[in-house]
Amino acid sequence: MTSSTPASPRGRERRQRDSRVGDKIFMNLSRGSGILLLVVMAAIAGFLTWRSGVALTKNEGNFLTTFEWTPDAPKPVFGIAVLAFGTIVSALIAMVIAVPVAIGIALFISHYAPRRIAQPFAYLVDLLAAVPSIIYGLWGALFLVPHLGGLNSWLDEYLGWTYIFDQSRAGTTPRNLFTVGILLAIMILPIITAVSREVFRQVPRMHEEAALALGATRWEMIRTAVLPFGRPGIISASMLGLGRALGETIAVAVVLSSSNVLSLHLLDPGGGTFAQNIALKFNEAQPFGRDALMASGLVLFVITLLVNGAARLIVARRKEYSGANA
Repeated sequence: MTSSTPASPRGRERRQRDSRVGDKIFMNLSRGSGILLLVVMAAIAGFLTWRSGVALTKNEGNFLTTFEWTPDAPKPVFGIAVLAFGTIVSALIAMVIAVPVAIGIALFISHYAPRRIAQPFAYLVDLLAAVPSIIYGLWGALFLVPHLGGLNSWLDEYLGWTYIFDQSRAGTTPRNLFTVGILLAIMILPIITAVSREVFRQVPRMHEEAALALGATRWEMIRTAVLPFGRPGIISASMLGLGRALGETIAVAVVLSSSNVLSLHLLDPGGGTFAQNIALKFNEAQPFGRDALMASGLVLFVITLLVNGAARLIVARRKEYSGANA
């Protein structure tokens, strides 16, 4: 019978010293990465602020309320009213459509579908997230737009009394904010689904088994055990999708018929978004016009930061109710 020889005190001290050195190196690398990220964000914000200040000092209109965008005119006039409205409205339409569908798909994959079906279905959803924006844009312009005329007519006929679905020019091509919202919903759906699915898979098995043991149905188990646990993850996934919807460029530029008209009729052509406006006008803009585009980009940058900050606050407030610490 052999007995293991205890490690010498000198060997233990050497391992502890090497471990401490490795911990310090990892801590310094992590800290440096965080500081570098903050420096890059500060540099972006500083650059956008500097270029925006140059444009705003010569603007003849109100930057927040002006509809017109003519920064290269002899008297430059430009504003973000139409762009801000189009960006926020199209993103909200996308979220209203995508979030419930994404949660349903994630629950189906994680708790309802058999494994032989759930695994390929999950791969398919993940692949949709890798499709380039230009492909979505071409599909939207060549397939989605021609096939949404009937839906627009139906909404105008039965929901026109809501004003927002009242189509003032019947029969026009549906290159509008509503179509953009549907396209953005399809684009952000895989992202929200993938993140939500992984969150639902992290629910402690004992929570689910306890709910079922108390006589809960599968839906009651999901409602009482899975959804409360996954609420912070759902919020984070939704904000991740919202960030893409706010900054989407090429797909929106291909589908939307842009104009400087702000209309609450979502089925009427026209409108615009920050990213689309920058993409379409940057090459043809003169130096001052590019500064004006930088000013609109700064607004989009601030909106994105506010959205992510709000998401972090919501997650932090609801973290103790998620069941993660149980």
